Amino acid sequence: MRLPVFGFALALLAGTANAETIRVAIGTQDTTINCATGGILIRELKLLEKYLPRDGKYKDVQYDIQWKNFTSGAPLTNEMVAGKLDLGSMADFPGSFNGAAFAKAGRQSLFINVLSGSTTGSGNGIVVPKASPVQSLAELKGKTISVPFASTAHGMLLRAVRAQGWDPDKDVNITTQAPEIAGSALQSNKVDAHADFVPFAELFPHRGFARKIYDGSQANAPTLHGSLVDAAYARKYPEIVVAFVRAAIEADRLFAAEPEKYSELVAQVTGIEAEVNYLFHGPLGLQTRDLTWKPEYRQAVRTSLDTLRLLKRTDNDIDAESFIDDRYVRAAFQQSGLDYEARLKNYARLPLVGKDAATGKPIKEFQRVAQIWVGGEARVRHYATPESALADLARLEKAGSKVRAVYAQDRDSGIKLFASDAWFVSSGKNEINAFLLKESAEAWARKVKGKLLDFNGAKAAVAG
Repeated sequence: MRLPVFGFALALLAGTANAETIRVAIGTQDTTINCATGGILIRELKLLEKYLPRDGKYKDVQYDIQWKNFTSGAPLTNEMVAGKLDLGSMADFPGSFNGAAFAKAGRQSLFINVLSGSTTGSGNGIVVPKASPVQSLAELKGKTISVPFASTAHGMLLRAVRAQGWDPDKDVNITTQAPEIAGSALQSNKVDAHADFVPFAELFPHRGFARKIYDGSQANAPTLHGSLVDAAYARKYPEIVVAFVRAAIEADRLFAAEPEKYSELVAQVTGIEAEVNYLFHGPLGLQTRDLTWKPEYRQAVRTSLDTLRLLKRTDNDIDAESFIDDRYVRAAFQQSGLDYEARLKNYARLPLVGKDAATGKPIKEFQRVAQIWVGGEARVRHYATPESALADLARLEKAGSKVRAVYAQDRDSGIKLFASDAWFVSSGKNEINAFLLKESAEAWARKVKGKLLDFNGAKAAVAG
């Protein structure tokens, strides 16, 4: 495989790899489902094997592909710094900590591509116990909020607290708590709230013991998950790094084509329900799968590095522009016959193409789209409006059909929601709109002189 000329000439001339066994050791975060196209799908579908170079200096090479799964970015980083892993995927905040840890060791890592993200910050979130009276972050002053320290959710929480005008050291009690512990803490009311990264702010409510009261998009701080590589490894084997990114591109294409199928695959591997995976990876999903280094994602890395310094987690003054290296993803796009510059300028979420399942008419407006995943059906049903979906839901339930999930889009932000946890407003025009936050729904109700409803109330309004 020949690499385009983009500054790797010295690396390509630095000896031969013939007759070698080359290790490709990759750290994944399977339960951080927005890393799926840089981990689970590549591993389970053996996509890396498809793209690894096997000509030129790699003609007689044997590859030793190793995969290791982690529940968070910090231990993954530890093994990369220790030389046990060559590549790994994680979010912007732990990714920046990865760069700082390498710098402390006198070495360098590179942030090579994005896998998934949100230019507004959606994906991170804050939840409270299901029975809690709290409806917004503003009600958590003086309360205990747990969060996985050194995670992207930690950075989000600190920014959200400061946006309230609070001192994070005095006005709230922020404690460290891993997501696997937080679930039990929420169920036993041992914390007032929990902030977390993908997918836990959606997973916990879906499992019925928490409510989401804050979405990272409210802080308007971009966030991403992406892949990093040991810079020394990348200099020695640039073609292998490009092959990994090409595999991620293929995984992204497969997920876009059949989101239900691959949501089920992720569920089989991780135990995270397919309905939650689809919330992120399906059409108009909570985050956007995107491999390109948009300015907002570059800013997310800069902000994360600044936050690390603020928290005194690093003394190194890492330059974000040299830490982010887009040569590998650009080469992968070129070899895949794709236009990187065009994708860089494209901010659209995975589009929804389909007809209203109730009326058969093509869906042309997407602000009020709703969806239903019916048990036993391979594809999610699409609806042009919440009222169309809720009317069909009533018919499905009357017929005894099992409904796996109902989705709606937030009327204000456009983010995808589980309708069962949303607030709704019914107006005099027989129109129903969905909202994540009760205060947003109340404001809309006042504006349109409508009625505030929960999910059951919205179902009753349509049925009546």
